[in-house]
Amino acid sequence: MLDNIDLKDAVRRAMQTEKNAMDFYLRGAEIMQNAEAKKVFELLAREEREHAEWFYNVYPGDDIANLDEFLNADVDQDSEWMSELNQMEASDFNERKAMEMAMEKEKGLAEHLRAFAAKIENPEVRKVFEDNATSTDYHFQIIESEYARLMGMVHETDIDTFVRE
Repeated sequence: MLDNIDLKDAVRRAMQTEKNAMDFYLRGAEIMQNAEAKKVFELLAREEREHAEWFYNVYPGDDIANLDEFLNADVDQDSEWMSELNQMEASDFNERKAMEMAMEKEKGLAEHLRAFAAKIENPEVRKVFEDNATSTDYHFQIIESEYARLMGMVHETDIDTFVRE
């Protein structure tokens, strides 16, 4: 289990991950051409900001006095979330690639959050990690649905129609 120093570090890293995800979605939204895909990334950026606040509310440290200052700090261009996006040439960027990256990141993050939550004794902090994992699964589903729409795939709400025909 985690002691208080490890817990502080873990929650701080979780806040940083949420900030990195927020920055990824904001940057992705800036370069999206498709209006609906742009809206999805803007929504996800807002939700990542909210997730960072969940972690901030249980953060046992006193070194982050202001969440907005933390979240509005410079983008970590070397973060796992941003580095792959930054390596992509502007001419190579497209909504499909960005959504594929986002789905991969969200899936990995949900798994990490669940595994980490299992190590946390503090029930309040553990719940934040678990709730965040659930919300991260939901992000994956949102992106997957938008990806299917963009690719002209059958949307999950239309499956019954196609099965019956």
